[in-house]
Amino acid sequence: MNVHSQGLPRVPSQPNPARLDSVEERRSRILDAAEACFVRHGFHRATMNDVAAEAGMSPGNLYRYFPSKDAIVAGLAERDRAAVAEDFSGIEAHPEMMQAFADLARRHLAEAPAEKAVLCLEMWAEATRNPAMAAICRDFEREMSARLSDLYRQFQERAAPRAPGADPEAVARLALVMADGIMVRRALSPDFAPGPIIDAMLTLIGAALEGRFDPTGTVPSTLPSHPEPAR
Repeated sequence: MNVHSQGLPRVPSQPNPARLDSVEERRSRILDAAEACFVRHGFHRATMNDVAAEAGMSPGNLYRYFPSKDAIVAGLAERDRAAVAEDFSGIEAHPEMMQAFADLARRHLAEAPAEKAVLCLEMWAEATRNPAMAAICRDFEREMSARLSDLYRQFQERAAPRAPGADPEAVARLALVMADGIMVRRALSPDFAPGPIIDAMLTLIGAALEGRFDPTGTVPSTLPSHPEPAR
C-alpha cells in the first residue's frame, strides 16, 4: 500500500476506447457467426462449439461474451432493435413518409438475403417450444407493432386533408401478418418473387390509412371489386 495515498479519493479508471471497440467487434462477429450456424444447421441442432468455430475463437472465449444460445438470440434481437430504431427514425424525418416506408419494406422483405428469412423461420419454430425464445419474439413483435402504429398515425395526421382512415393499430397488425407471410414464403420457396406481393401489401396499407379499406372488416370496403368471370 502506498502510504501517501491514504485519505485521498480514488479516481475511477476510464475504460479504454480501443478495448470497447474490440469487445463490440467480437460480439458482432459472434452474432454474425451464430446467424450463419442457425441457418446452416437449424437453431436446435447448432451448438455453441459450432458458433465458436464459425467465429474463429475457442468455446471458452465465446462463453465470455454469451453464456448460452438464448443469450445469443437476445443479442441478435437487441441488434435488430437498434437497426429498426434507426430505420424508423429515418422514415419519420423523410418528407415523403410512406414512400420511405415502402422503400424500407422492399429492402427488408425483398432485397435482404433469403437467409434472413430462413433465420426468422428458425426463431419462430424454436419459440413454439422455448419460453425464452417465445418471450424474445413477443417483445420484438410488440415493439414493431408500436412503431408501425405510431408511423401510420403520423401519416394520417400529416395528410391534407387529414385522412379519416382505419385504426393505426389494426393496420399495423395487418402489415405484420402480411410481412410474416412474405418471410415464410421466401424461406420455403427459392423461386418465390416477393415484389408483386409487397406492392399489393403496400396498396392495401395505403387504402386502409386513407379510409378506403377497413382491416377489421366492420366497414364495407370502397376498393374496386373485380367482376366474377362469366360462366
